[in-house]
Amino acid sequence: MNENIIELRNINKSYSDKPVVKNLSLTIKRGEFVTLLGPSGCGKTTTLRMIAGFEQPTSGKVYFNGEDITELPPHKRALNTVFQRYALFPHLNVFGNIAYGLKLKFVPNGEPYTDKNGNTVQKMRKLTKAEITDKVNAALKMVDLEDYGHRAVNSLSGGQQQRVAIARALVNEPQVLLLDEPLGALDLKMRKDMQIELMQMHEKLGITFVYVTHDQEEALTMSDKIVVMKDGVIQQIGTPTKIYDEPANAFVADFIGESNILSGVMVKDFCVDISGHKFECVDKGFKRNEPIDVIIRPEDIRIVDKNDKQCLVEAEVLTCVFKGDHYQVTALTYGDERNEIIIHDNVQVNCGDVIGIYIKPFDFHIMHKSRIINTLEGKVYDENIVEFCGGRFDCVTSLPADTSVKITVDFDDVELMDDEEDGTIGATIISAIYKGSYWQYIVRTDDYYDFFVDNDYEWTLNDRVGIKIAPDKIVLEPIVKTEEENKENQDA
Repeated sequence: MNENIIELRNINKSYSDKPVVKNLSLTIKRGEFVTLLGPSGCGKTTTLRMIAGFEQPTSGKVYFNGEDITELPPHKRALNTVFQRYALFPHLNVFGNIAYGLKLKFVPNGEPYTDKNGNTVQKMRKLTKAEITDKVNAALKMVDLEDYGHRAVNSLSGGQQQRVAIARALVNEPQVLLLDEPLGALDLKMRKDMQIELMQMHEKLGITFVYVTHDQEEALTMSDKIVVMKDGVIQQIGTPTKIYDEPANAFVADFIGESNILSGVMVKDFCVDISGHKFECVDKGFKRNEPIDVIIRPEDIRIVDKNDKQCLVEAEVLTCVFKGDHYQVTALTYGDERNEIIIHDNVQVNCGDVIGIYIKPFDFHIMHKSRIINTLEGKVYDENIVEFCGGRFDCVTSLPADTSVKITVDFDDVELMDDEEDGTIGATIISAIYKGSYWQYIVRTDDYYDFFVDNDYEWTLNDRVGIKIAPDKIVLEPIVKTEEENKENQDA
């Protein structure tokens, strides 16, 4: 038997030409607890709904037990979904809610037989009242609600309603249970209790759970495998330990737990430079002097005396807050550029103290930058005017009008304006990562072009801003097309 119960192959989903899921491929093994994790709008719920059959992919295939079920309607798939709002029927009691699907279900009636035309025929029948009662009572017992069958669903607590929804899904004996942020409506204590219950239920049932959440702690607590998503693209797949300890990029590191994310330069193998300080690390295979991102978890930083031989860099204490099992210290390092870092240690310090910092080589996580300069395409509109991303920008160029050009702009040369009307074009903040001494934003224009922007000012996700670029900061390079490309354009 194939150990993969669900396979998604090259799945794309768009709404009104807006891509929501982009070329997603994923395999889910039988019996796994897999969590789709990411911020709102990353495509995780859309992916779950395509597995369930409530949404059709724009392109790509969904396989279940090796069979293509892309076009199969939801009620014919051997899986059930638990929604965040539970979708219970208010006019039915607990028993009636759980029994609803069973009353519509058909099961084989006797053994298959061959008719006079040589076809194999399987008679079907509905479940008897006794069979339905037995199955509902077994489902109630499974979720610890044996004595609640007669109760109205509106009289139950949020946690009890959630368990009714799970029982209703499980009573039909699905091979896969899909859970779309089922704990979202519960308070913090109940969420934590239900996390444990779901884990125990998964272990007892042995079926596959596919879980959607934006809560990192929930994902790390319950999952066998986490799929981190952003903008419809999978960023990393791995165990909770792998995702936390070895994030694939700055987004994953920032999204999963607290991290210090700093810009640096990989001087050579096993040596990284951060703000003029060279540190020993365990990474290799990067280009010499390659710009990189450095991830350091707060719990991996130790406070030592500034005169201790282990001291790698000195820092000034900005805040020290007791968190129960550790102190959270915010400090400003000394160097070519002063970086703000967060430290979790059991050492109490005072504001203004100068401390030493020690980090083991293994605890520097070095990653390639996803981009080091903004690169776009456009065309020269008129003398010293270039058109790209839906706007016309002043520039410095001698190229004639209608010349197709590649445009490059450094991250810190893109100006963001509080009032989008003050910019040449408008955009939305879709990502914000603090890099110790500045913010790195990804801003998306209304035409779905993304700019990386380094800026000292703090904006909030989904803020609208204007984009402005000084004429001398826009670098143009003519795009030289091959004869074949020119011919294709003429034919078109």
